[in-house]
Amino acid sequence: MKKSLVALAALAVAGVASAQSSVTLFGVVDAAVSGYSNKSENRFGSATTSRTALTSSGYNSSRLGFRGTEDLGGGLAASFWLEAGINNDEGIGTATGGGLQFNRRSTVSLSGNFGEVRLGRDYTPTFWNDTVFDPFGTNGVGTNLISTASGKNTPGSFQNGFVANKNYSRASNSVGYFLPPNLGGFYGQVMYAFNEKDKYDPAALTPDAPDSQRAGRYIGGRVGYANGPLDVALAYGESTIGDDYFAGATTTQNTWNLGASYDFGVAKVFGEYSNNKVKTDWKNPADASGLSDPGANGWLLGATVPVGPGLIRASYSAVEYRNVVAPGLKDPEAYKFALGYVHNLSKRTALYTSVAYLRNKNGANLTVGGPDYAGDINGHSLTPKSSTGYDFGIRHSF
Repeated sequence: MKKSLVALAALAVAGVASAQSSVTLFGVVDAAVSGYSNKSENRFGSATTSRTALTSSGYNSSRLGFRGTEDLGGGLAASFWLEAGINNDEGIGTATGGGLQFNRRSTVSLSGNFGEVRLGRDYTPTFWNDTVFDPFGTNGVGTNLISTASGKNTPGSFQNGFVANKNYSRASNSVGYFLPPNLGGFYGQVMYAFNEKDKYDPAALTPDAPDSQRAGRYIGGRVGYANGPLDVALAYGESTIGDDYFAGATTTQNTWNLGASYDFGVAKVFGEYSNNKVKTDWKNPADASGLSDPGANGWLLGATVPVGPGLIRASYSAVEYRNVVAPGLKDPEAYKFALGYVHNLSKRTALYTSVAYLRNKNGANLTVGGPDYAGDINGHSLTPKSSTGYDFGIRHSF
């Protein structure tokens, strides 16, 4: 439960906690029984891969965090936020290697009438629209296909698509600025994330290795308006996902998305459109002859309906790839319908269930989660067709 000047554990993590105006320990523990069934087929037959598992983060992402604020006077405040993802079904962190690391957010900031300057690891501006305007909040089998196609919840994703972006949801080594909250409903942010690569002089000493000079950088921004029942936001980001220094090539993933929601009281409706393109710039334009820029367009329509202490959630999302197959072939596509219900036992505890059905066309290979598709039958390759799944779980926040 939330406390000010909390517990010895929080004070130890915060360092010089006695100087803080407030320190809070917070978190979410979310566990679910989840099932997945992914079917692929060819003219010789079909194959299904399935899994039943105890999972975490089916409704809200499980996490453990510490945050604090010190009033510096004159309208200034210094703050810190350390938040670690946890896989509570296995008792480990979500970071690579399973250790407990502050991989969700790790920032220190200074705020005042000018807004907030924030340094560290944080959400990217372009990810906010994907999660804020999704009735399922990019969690569980209901996660929208815009997010899934970017690498979330799917082990493979389209192999020629736009998934090699480690800065999709969060960026490390970032400097961000947020507008102050007193602008009549307008809000916004910008972010720049350093790639922290070594530079060499003379340039001939640069290692002849891929992704050694420019990969990892992110720059983006988001602006929106929220007033009463309406919330609408536009975001753009450019993430450098690859480079070849001596070939003079730099590959970026450029994303822009527009999302909105409107609360009618009896129901809240959501919508989002996202455009993603992977673009390679060449020092010598002749090297790019005949090459095309792969990408994808995605969209979502959804709604939540309050029912007593509960909430019905529904969404329909789609992704259409571009320039990822040979000319003359049909572009891969995927469509998904998700339906769920959340029953609030209190302000902090809820039971939930979600089901989802996904249909692939023309070679797309997205899933609602779980195992990847079977690759072949007796040496004959299989084409991914459909994926279904469910979550039934409990979420407790503190």
